[in-house]
Amino acid sequence: MGIKDDLTNYGDDGFAEFLRTAFASSMGYSDEILSRPVVGITFTASDFNNCHRQVPELVEAVKRGVLASGALPMVFPTMSLGEGFLTPTSMYFRNLMAMETEELIRGQPMDAVVLIGGCDKTLPAQTMAALSAGKPAIVLPVGPMSTGRFEGERLGACTDCRRYWGRYRAGGIGEDELASVRGNLASTSGTCPVMGTASTMACLLETMGLTVPMAATIPSVHADRLRAAEQTGVVAARLATEGGPLPADLVTAASLENALRVLLAVGGSTNALVHLTAIARRAGIRIDLDRFNELSAETPVVVSLKPVGASYMEDLHAAGGVPAVLRELQDLLDLDVPTVGGPTLGDVVGHAPAWTDREVVATASEPFDAEGGLIALFGTLAPDGAILKRGAATPELFERTGRAVVFTSLADLAERIDDPDLDVTADDFLVLQNAGPLAAGMPEAGYLPIPKKLLKQGVTDMVRLSDARMSGTAYGTVVLHIAPEAAAGGPLGLVRDGDLIRLSVAEQRLDLLVDAEELARRVPAETVRLVGDRPAGYAWVFQQHVMQAPDGADFDFAMPEGTP
Repeated sequence: MGIKDDLTNYGDDGFAEFLRTAFASSMGYSDEILSRPVVGITFTASDFNNCHRQVPELVEAVKRGVLASGALPMVFPTMSLGEGFLTPTSMYFRNLMAMETEELIRGQPMDAVVLIGGCDKTLPAQTMAALSAGKPAIVLPVGPMSTGRFEGERLGACTDCRRYWGRYRAGGIGEDELASVRGNLASTSGTCPVMGTASTMACLLETMGLTVPMAATIPSVHADRLRAAEQTGVVAARLATEGGPLPADLVTAASLENALRVLLAVGGSTNALVHLTAIARRAGIRIDLDRFNELSAETPVVVSLKPVGASYMEDLHAAGGVPAVLRELQDLLDLDVPTVGGPTLGDVVGHAPAWTDREVVATASEPFDAEGGLIALFGTLAPDGAILKRGAATPELFERTGRAVVFTSLADLAERIDDPDLDVTADDFLVLQNAGPLAAGMPEAGYLPIPKKLLKQGVTDMVRLSDARMSGTAYGTVVLHIAPEAAAGGPLGLVRDGDLIRLSVAEQRLDLLVDAEELARRVPAETVRLVGDRPAGYAWVFQQHVMQAPDGADFDFAMPEGTP
C-alpha cells in the first residue's frame, strides 16, 4: 500500500524503493506523508476542452478531502476529450483514453483513484479504464453548465444551438442574431446544460453507485460542486485504506439494469447505450437489446429536460436530482445494490429531498410519457439492431414507408445536402452510409441536416437513417447505430436511391423493402475507411479491433475472457 507499492522493475526492489522515495523527497514530501495510502486524481483540464476548465479547482477540493482523511493525494494528467475540438470525432479517441487511463492507474502507485470527467466521452472512458484496472475508484463529474440568456429566453448548448442553426439555415435569422445567440449558448464552465450525453452518463454513473449522491446534477459553478469534490476525496481515502469496493463490485447486472431504466426515464442520450454497453462488457456483462425494449415498454419518462422536454439540468438539480428520479422509479429498481460511499441505493432514495418540482420530475403514476424515451429496432435493414430516441422524435413519422435518398459518405452528404437540384421531398428517408465505427469512427453525424430547400418550405423533421451516432443534445426522427454498419458489410451499404424503407415504431422494425435476389446482385457502396492514408499506429489498432455499436464500439481485446 502507498507510494512504495508497485515498484519500478530494476531487478532490485530495495534500490527501486530507495530511488522512488528520493525522487518523492525532491518534491517536498515528508516521510510521514509518504507513509500514507495514495489516492490518484486524474487531471483532465485542457485548453481544448471548455467543459473542463474548472477541473483545477475540483482537484484542489478533492485533495482537501483526501488529506483531511489521512491519505496522500497524487494528481496525474490524462487525455481530455473536448467534443467540439477533435477530429474526426471524440468517439474515435474514447478507447484510447480508456487504454491510457487504465495503464496509468495500473502503472503508478495508487491505492484508489478519483476520475474527474465530463465532456462527454471522458466519463465512459474513465469508467471502462477503472473496471479493467481493478483498483478502487470513484467518479467526479465536472457538472453541467448554467444556462445563458438571449432576448428573455434561456439558452443551453447544444440543443438550442441546433434550433437556432436550423433557423439560420432556413433564412429565419441573420448573421448578427446568430452571433448574439452564439455568445450566450455556453456561458459557464461545465458540460451541456441539457440531458445530453455528458449529463446522461453522469446520471447513470450516479445510479450505479460510482459517485457521491447528487454529483450528476450540481451545476458546475455552484459551491456544492466543490463540496461534492471534497466528499469525493473523503470517500476515495476510505477506498484506499479499505481496498474497496472495486468498480466491478458496483457495475453488476442489477446496477446496469437500474441504469438502463434511468436512461429511459430521463429521456437520455442514445450515445449512453453505446457507452453503457462498453462499460458492461468491461465487467464481463452483455446488454441485450431485446431486454432493453422490454424495459422501455414498462419504464415511464418522469423527467422533462431538453431536448425531449422543456427544462435544463440546473432545474433537475433544484428538483431533487437523481435521487428524486430514483424515488419515482423505486418500484422498478433493485435498491439493494451498493454504492461507492457505503449506503445502498435504497438508502440514497430514502434521503432524497421531500419536495420535488413536478414540472421537472413527474410521478411514476402521472408521467410525461408512459413508455421509455428510447427503443431498439430490428429488421432487414438492421439485423443486429438500431436505436431511435422516440422521445425526441415526431410521432406522426413513427409508422412510415419512405423513399431512400442516399448519401454514401460524410463528404457526399456535405456536398449535396443543400443542392437545389437534390431529388428529395419531406416524405423521403435520408440515408447516410459509411459513418459507423469502422468507416468514420462513429461521429455524431446521424442528425442529418434537413435539406435547405425543405427548410424553406417549413419542414422541421423527417426520417433520417445511418450507422452514425447523434449528439445527446439533438432531436428529431433519427434512426442511429444501424448494425452491422455499411463498412462491415451490413445491408445499409446496399441501399440505393429510390428504395423503399419501412419504419414501424409499434413493431420495433426497420426494413429494406427490396427482394433478396435484387440485393444479391448489388455491389456494396464504395467503402470509406477511417485509416485512410495512416495504416499505422492508433488508427491501425482502431481499424483492426473496433467492434460494432451493439458491442459498445470498444476494442475486442479489452473485454475479460469469457465475456458473452
